[in-house]
Amino acid sequence: MTLWTLILLALIQGITEFLPISSSGHLILLHDAFGGSENDLALDVAVHLGSILAVILYFRDDAARAVRGLVPLARGRAAEPGARLALALVIATIPAILFGALLVVTGWVDALRSMTVIGWMMILFGVILWAADRWGPEVAAIDAWGPRQAVLLGLAQAVALIPGVSRSGISITAARALGYRRAEAARISMLMSIPITLATGAVLLRDALTEGAALPLGPIALAALFAFAAAFGALALMMRFLPKVSFTPYVIYRVILGVVLLGIAYS
Repeated sequence: MTLWTLILLALIQGITEFLPISSSGHLILLHDAFGGSENDLALDVAVHLGSILAVILYFRDDAARAVRGLVPLARGRAAEPGARLALALVIATIPAILFGALLVVTGWVDALRSMTVIGWMMILFGVILWAADRWGPEVAAIDAWGPRQAVLLGLAQAVALIPGVSRSGISITAARALGYRRAEAARISMLMSIPITLATGAVLLRDALTEGAALPLGPIALAALFAFAAAFGALALMMRFLPKVSFTPYVIYRVILGVVLLGIAYS
């Protein structure tokens, strides 16, 4: 893999990871376009690490509050604000872990990595995002996020393991449908991404070590750095403009890309 290819993959991962346009779908397509290599898993670990560090830094106050809330939560004081947030994040993460394990055990995880699946998921869940954003009420804030909502958002997040759905896209869609304001829906989605992305990174790291994948430290650090910068920039821009701009531009992009992919797949 050339240096420029590595940088491109890191930038694409960083930009798409937390926008509602499916980072996994983009990475699968890019890996297919450039051809697979023995370093793909190690590269995926690096870009996941860089992108999740961007989220933790951007939402550092919320992340720190959730971490501090683990202590009272472990002591049974789930009503405290920090513990309530930590509990909601734990609950929201469980469905994705269980569904991910099911996909791996059944072998569906490989069967779903197709251009046809990605194309249809891009279009279908783009339209659903548009509908939820268009007609969803804007009455709830993150302080209202509790176990019931966490279960629903966690189930939605689990569906995002299908390439093309978009983890951030479907969790934002579910949050908007539940009445959360745009910025709050995105904020919840980003916080939900922290534990599941760390878990995904751990699985990728295990797989990379099992398969003996290796990259020199320099390229790994470079990939993580570019993914971090791209993710932080994309996240900052989205959060800045959400009070003024809807999710429609992302929906348009999803539908166009989905149509192109289906055109290629069926040609």
